[in-house]
Amino acid sequence: MASGKDEINERLIDYFRPRLRALIEVQQVLDHLYFIADDQKQRIRQKETSDGNPAAVDLLIDSVIKKPHDPGWFTAFVDALEHSGFKYAADYMQINLSDPKVEEENDNSVKLIQLLYPTLVDMKTEDVCLHCVSHGLITEDDADVITAVTTTGGRRSGARELLRRIVRGQPGWFSKFLDVLRETDHEALYQELTGSSSDGDEQGSHDKPSVKDEPAKIGTTTKEGPVETESCEIHQLEEKNTIEDPQNEYADLYKGASTNSHELSDSLQPSQPDGNPSAADNGPEKDNVVLRDYQMEVAKPALEGKNIIICLPTGSGKTRVAVYITQKHLDGRRAARQSGKVVVLVNKIPLVEQHYSSEFLPFLRPTYKVERVSGDSQLKISFTEIVKKNDVIICTAQILQNFLERSNEGEDEGINLSDLTLIIIDECHHTQKGEVYNHIMMRYLKQKHRDIKLKKEQKPTLPLPQILGLTASLGVGSATKMEKAEEHILRICANLDASKIMTTSLGGLKKEPRKMVETIEDREEDPFGDVIMKIMNCIHVHAGLSPTCDLGSQNYEQWVVHKECKAAVDEDQTVRVCAEHLRRYNEGLILSNTIRMQDSFNFLNKYHEEEIKRKTTPDEEQIIKITDTERFLFNLFKDNKEELKTLAEQPKYENDSLSKLRTAILHEFSTRETARGIVFTKTRLSAIALSQWIQENSKFSDIGVKPSYITGGGDQSVVKPMTAAEQKDVLNKFSKGEVNLLVATSVAEEGLDIPACNFVIQYGRVTNEISMIQAEGRGRAEDSSYTIIEIKNSGVTEKNCVNEYRKNMMYKAIDKIRVLNQDIYDKRIREFQFQAVMEEKVRNKKKKHKDMKTQNPAEVKFRCRDCSKEVCSGEDIEIIANMHRVNLTPQFSELFIRRENTTLLERFLDYEINGYIACKDCGL
Repeated sequence: MASGKDEINERLIDYFRPRLRALIEVQQVLDHLYFIADDQKQRIRQKETSDGNPAAVDLLIDSVIKKPHDPGWFTAFVDALEHSGFKYAADYMQINLSDPKVEEENDNSVKLIQLLYPTLVDMKTEDVCLHCVSHGLITEDDADVITAVTTTGGRRSGARELLRRIVRGQPGWFSKFLDVLRETDHEALYQELTGSSSDGDEQGSHDKPSVKDEPAKIGTTTKEGPVETESCEIHQLEEKNTIEDPQNEYADLYKGASTNSHELSDSLQPSQPDGNPSAADNGPEKDNVVLRDYQMEVAKPALEGKNIIICLPTGSGKTRVAVYITQKHLDGRRAARQSGKVVVLVNKIPLVEQHYSSEFLPFLRPTYKVERVSGDSQLKISFTEIVKKNDVIICTAQILQNFLERSNEGEDEGINLSDLTLIIIDECHHTQKGEVYNHIMMRYLKQKHRDIKLKKEQKPTLPLPQILGLTASLGVGSATKMEKAEEHILRICANLDASKIMTTSLGGLKKEPRKMVETIEDREEDPFGDVIMKIMNCIHVHAGLSPTCDLGSQNYEQWVVHKECKAAVDEDQTVRVCAEHLRRYNEGLILSNTIRMQDSFNFLNKYHEEEIKRKTTPDEEQIIKITDTERFLFNLFKDNKEELKTLAEQPKYENDSLSKLRTAILHEFSTRETARGIVFTKTRLSAIALSQWIQENSKFSDIGVKPSYITGGGDQSVVKPMTAAEQKDVLNKFSKGEVNLLVATSVAEEGLDIPACNFVIQYGRVTNEISMIQAEGRGRAEDSSYTIIEIKNSGVTEKNCVNEYRKNMMYKAIDKIRVLNQDIYDKRIREFQFQAVMEEKVRNKKKKHKDMKTQNPAEVKFRCRDCSKEVCSGEDIEIIANMHRVNLTPQFSELFIRRENTTLLERFLDYEINGYIACKDCGL
C-alpha cells in the first residue's frame, strides 16, 4: 500500500515539476530536507551556482523522488516547502489548488510583472522589501537574500530579486503588492500596474483593485506572448490604454509632420539626373526591369500596396524584385499626380554602393533621381535635402533613424515617416529588439496606433509609408519547438506590419551546393598548447581563480572577461591584470588550434613586447610603477618564451584542421578549370593569419591561388578594422579575378553581392541557421560545394546539425503561417504589435528616468582602471557640442603622459589620432 502511495506521490511531484521549478528556491528548501544526503545537497548547491536555480530544482526533484524512500519522505518534502516559505508550491503537492479562474488571474499577474520589469526595478528596494515582509509576501530568509543582493549589486539588482520572489506567493499576492507600493509612495508604479492615471480611473476613484479586477484580466501581453482574453480584441484594449491618452508621450511624436508628401518633392514631372558626376558615370542605362515568374508571384501583393516580407534564397534576385516594385510604385504615384519618395535601408555601408550602382541606378535613372548616403559619405550632413531632391534614396538605417529623431526633437532638418511613401528594408530579419531597423518600425507602429485613435475621433490621420522587407532567412530565434518558431517569425511580421510572407519554391532554378563535413583527429601530442595551458594554470593559482570550462574555448573567454570586468569594479588589480593576460593566452591557444603555432607565438610575443613597452617611458624623470603581479606575468612569459618559440617551429605538432583546409583548397583549385571561393573564419586575427599562410605556401601559388582577406569595419583593440574603401577594393579585385580566394569574417556573409563562387568553406565557424543559409548562398555557381571543417573546441559539427534542424523548422513554420486564416493571422499580428508598443513605452519611461541627473557631479569619481588612482570628479567634465565629454583642468593634465599609438600609425588615415594618454603611475 505504502509503495502505491509512493508511486502516486512521485508522479505528482514529476507532473508539477515545471511549477516547482518556477516557485521554489533551492537553497532555502535544502535547509529543511533531512532525507537527502549532505554530499547530494552539495551537488545541488553547486548546480545552482553553475547552471542557475531552475536546473538545481530539477536535480533536487530527481533526488527527492529517487528510490528507495525513507518513511514519511513525501510529508517531509511538503513540510520543507512550507517551512521555507513556499506555501503555494506546497499547495500543489497537496492538490490544494485554487479555482481555475483564480489560477489564470494569478498567472496573468505574474506575466504583467514580467512585462513591466524595466519600470518596477526603479523602486526603493529597501522600503518595499520591509513592507513585503510585514504583509507576508516574502519570508525573513527572502528579505536577507534581497538585502544582500542590494548591498553588493545595488538597488536595481535587489529589486529584481524581490520581484522574482514575490510572484511565487499564493494567489492574492498581487493586491498585497499594490498595497505595498502605495504605502511606500510608489504611486507611479501603482498606476503602471493598474492602468489608472493620477487624475483617477473611470470611476474617479483610487480604490485598490481586487484580484478579479487585476489588469492582467483585461488582457496582458508578455515577452513570451499574448495572454488572450475571452472578449477583448486589441483595438478594444487600446481604448482603455494610455496610448490613446492625449497627454501621453506618443501624442505629439509627429507633431508638425507634413501631411502633404509633395512638400518634399520638387516636381511631379519626370525627374532628371542633377549633374552628379557619380550618378552619370555608372555605366549604361538598362531597359525596364523584367522579372521571372516566381519573382512576379512574390511581388504581387506589394504591387497592390500591401506591406509584405519577401523571403527568397540568396542569389534568387530579391533586390531586382525590390527595384521593380519601386519602379511601379513611383509610376503609380506619378500617374495619380502624387509625389513618391522611396527609401532603401541597408545595415552595412558596402551595401549602399552595391544597391546603388548595380541595381537601382541602372534601371531607374532614365526616369527618377537616385542617390545614396552612408556613414562614409559627406552627404549625410544634408540628408534632409537629399530626401527632398531625389525620388529614391539608398542609405544605412542609422542615418534615417538619426534624422527621424531630429524631427521628434523639433529640429528643422529632421525627416518624418509621413514624408516617405515606400520603405524597403534589406535583411529585414534584423527587425528585432535592439536593432536600428526595429527603432524605425516602432515609430511606424506608434504612428499607426495613434492613427487608429484619430480615426475614431474623426480627425485627420498622418499617412504611413508602405513597407517591403527582404530576407533570405527569418530564422527561429532561440526556439526549440515549432510553436516558438512560429511566434518568432510572427513577431518579425508584426514589427514590419507585414500582411503576409511571400516565398516560393525555386525548383530547378536554384542549385543546392554539395555539402561536406570534415571532422578532425585530435593531436597525438600538443606540447605547444601544453606550455600555454601550464602558464595559464600558474596565473590561475596566482590570482586565486578556478575556471569552470576548457581552456582555449569560447566559454573560457566569456568567463575570463566576466572576471576582468568584476575585478575592475572591485578594484582588485591582481585579478584584473591576470584576467587580461589570461584572455590573450586563450586567444593564443585558439590560434594554435586554428592556424599555425607560429602565428600564436607571434601574437603572444607582440602582446608582451607592447605591455613591457607601456611600462617604460623616454622621460627618465618619470618612473612608471610595475606591480608584483605584472612582474610575475612578464617573467612567466619570459621563462617560457624560448620553449614556445622552439616548439612553434616544429611542423609535426601542427593541428589537423589546417591540413584539412589545405587539402580542401588544393582539391577545389586542381579539379576546376576556373575556381573562385570563400573561406569563412571566426576572427579577424585568424582571417589575416590564414591569408598570410596561403600566400607563404608555394603549393597554393603553383596552382594559381590568389588570396586576400576581408574583415569588418568596427574598431577593435587587437586587430585594426578595414575601412569601407579597403573592403570595396578587395571585392573589386575578387570580381575581376585578381583575387580568387577570399578569407573572410561574417562581413562577407550577408547581403554583399559577391560574384558566383564555386566553393564555400566554413573553417571552424558555424553560428546560427540564418548565418548558415547566408553562407551557403555565397556558392552560387553550378556544381558548387559547401564544406565545414571542424576545429578543436569549436563544436561546429554539433552546431551544424542543430542549424540544419532549425532551418527545416523555420521552413515548416513559414509554411504554417502562410496557410493561416487571414483573420487569425491579423489578430495575432495586432496582439504582438500592441505588446511591442507597450514594451517600448516601458523602455522609454525607464530611459527617461535613467536620463534624469539627480547625482551631484562632485560625488561622481573617476579612477584609473589599472592602479585605481583618483583622477577627477564629475565637476571637472565639460560637454562640448552636446557630444564630447572633456576634462580641461590643468590638474588632470599633470596625471598623464602622451604615447604614440603604434597600432594606428601604419594606417595613415587622415581622421585618426596618432597617440593616446597613459597614466603616469601605471602606464595604462
